[in-house]
Amino acid sequence: MSTRADEIDAIRTEALEANRAIVAAGLVLLTWGNASVRHPSKPIMAIKPSGVSYDALSAEKMVLVSIETGEVLEGTLRPSSDTETHRALYQTFPDIRAVIHTHSPHAVAWAQAHREIPILGTTHADHFRSAIPVTRQLTADEVDDAYEANTGTVIVETFRRGDIDPNAVPGVLVASHGPFAWGSSAAAAVENAIVLEAVAGMAAETVAVAPEIARAPTYLTEKHWLRKHGTDAYYGQARGAGGAGDGGH
Repeated sequence: MSTRADEIDAIRTEALEANRAIVAAGLVLLTWGNASVRHPSKPIMAIKPSGVSYDALSAEKMVLVSIETGEVLEGTLRPSSDTETHRALYQTFPDIRAVIHTHSPHAVAWAQAHREIPILGTTHADHFRSAIPVTRQLTADEVDDAYEANTGTVIVETFRRGDIDPNAVPGVLVASHGPFAWGSSAAAAVENAIVLEAVAGMAAETVAVAPEIARAPTYLTEKHWLRKHGTDAYYGQARGAGGAGDGGH
């Protein structure tokens, strides 16, 4: 059985790897991004320290934060300035085990335009069951008072008002700000952040070519979503079958 130290080391390492992965994927410039990982059984997360260069990161520098209170439990560095947003997502969406925030350019463009990313094709539908929503603009009072916590609040509000399943649409655009993505593991969250940026770019190119384009037919997008995520999914290989993963069709 794992000891507490083993479990803490594991989430710190996962958080480090997720932060490195979003840089390697080209989603982050300078220090414009952060990743966190939730403990599998305790209300604790490991998150990137604020403003620290990615080259200088190590597992030991990941900051442990209480999801319930926001208290720093372990670590000498200040946690990411977006910690309160991550906390809000973990508190509200119990299936999330990792959260990614970046300022990737295509996704930011849609966020700055205050536009959701429409579901225009099967690449989008393979990962996000419907449009990737955009939040409303935060008010001046919300920005002045607990800005990062209110960013989390407006994300939650967007999903509740739209009756959107966060497991089926594992990402969002915060108006005038940028994307957040999440997943059932650090690797899944990183993949969703990569796909979000990719489909944001594809959608922008599509709208530039055909401004009048409508969303893809629901019968087609649902087929793609369900063949990969549905009860009778048949995409990829069965667990333990020796497949090379989900990289192809």
